[in-house]
Amino acid sequence: VQLQASGGGLVQSGGSLRLSCAASRRVFGDFNMGWFRQAPGKEREFVGVISVSGGSTYYADSMKGRVTISSDNAKTTVYLQMASLKPEDTAVYYCAAGWSAQWPPRMDDFASWGQGTLVTVSS
Repeated sequence: VQLQASGGGLVQSGGSLRLSCAASRRVFGDFNMGWFRQAPGKEREFVGVISVSGGSTYYADSMKGRVTISSDNAKTTVYLQMASLKPEDTAVYYCAAGWSAQWPPRMDDFASWGQGTLVTVSS
């Protein structure tokens, strides 16, 4: 599956942003859909994931209460709604698709990755 992330941009601290991840085909039923981010000079880290069925979500502790992952009715686009953004949330955000019997899945379980979209939070 091919993935295209979009929606990044410049936002002020405390602001909100919604990222989108468009898939080349329907993903639910086949893949968990995850969001990850990589800040300059840092390793890529997990943000959150929505399950194969779309019925479960799991978020990184640093993001809980500030992000929500959802999908459109056609199940081809996954969203990452972010609120109360902080300068330390500045990063390139990636969406990814993969399957794993483990929940939550590990980063290595995601085989397909989008190109990333840059989010910059100004103080």
